[in-house]
Amino acid sequence: MTQRVSITFADGVADVRLSRPDKLNALDMPMLEALADAPARLAATPGLRAVVLSGEGRGFCAGLDKATMGGLAGAGLDVVSRTHGLANLFQQTAWGWRDLPVPVIAAGHGVIFGGGLQVFSGADVRIARRDARLSVMEMKWGIVPDMAGFALWRGLVRDDVLRELIYTAREFSGEEGVALGLVTRLADDPHAEAVALARQIAARNPDAVRAAKRLANLSRDAGADRILMAESVEQTALIATPNQMEAVMANVRKRRPVFTD
Repeated sequence: MTQRVSITFADGVADVRLSRPDKLNALDMPMLEALADAPARLAATPGLRAVVLSGEGRGFCAGLDKATMGGLAGAGLDVVSRTHGLANLFQQTAWGWRDLPVPVIAAGHGVIFGGGLQVFSGADVRIARRDARLSVMEMKWGIVPDMAGFALWRGLVRDDVLRELIYTAREFSGEEGVALGLVTRLADDPHAEAVALARQIAARNPDAVRAAKRLANLSRDAGADRILMAESVEQTALIATPNQMEAVMANVRKRRPVFTD
């Protein structure tokens, strides 16, 4: 990866960190490109079971770098073309985590603003400090959230509440974020909590975990007929497979399971 995003890997868990702490991990083009590229690189990593996403230094991410914002305004950038499946490059920095086959746990502290909040929202689970500062900040700069925020926030936040947050760009705490639905739970050390959760997930049948994420993603948009059929298809594909049998035997014998890719 570039110096903007660091990745370490141990025991099935990838520890991904935004690494521009002197700028509160503000999103410049090198970081945007690194974040958009990371999910595909991680998906190809053998033995990957879960991902922890965090920011180095005093905050998770301060949003789009002001200098980068100014440069983009005069660059005539094409954001309508789809460069990453459903998404453009900017959207992929957040949507890519939702699309990644394994669970992603985000750990947020300090500022989680604008584009940073959208990246944070791409995670399956979002843990933050009580005193974290969050904002859907785009309206402050006269623009709208366009890094997959609307797609990611649907179902997380009540519609009228989300509109108020977007229209006003007001700041709120991690504690209020839990009440709103943008934060899953609070922790004094979000990164440690996220790693602990990722390791817990990594100890489960990886085939079942990936199937559960596919079902969870599908359930946001599909009708009951598609969801019910998908449940049956996923379960049929899991029953009596080596990893499923290993999960059963490990539980019966009260030992740690040993799963394979």
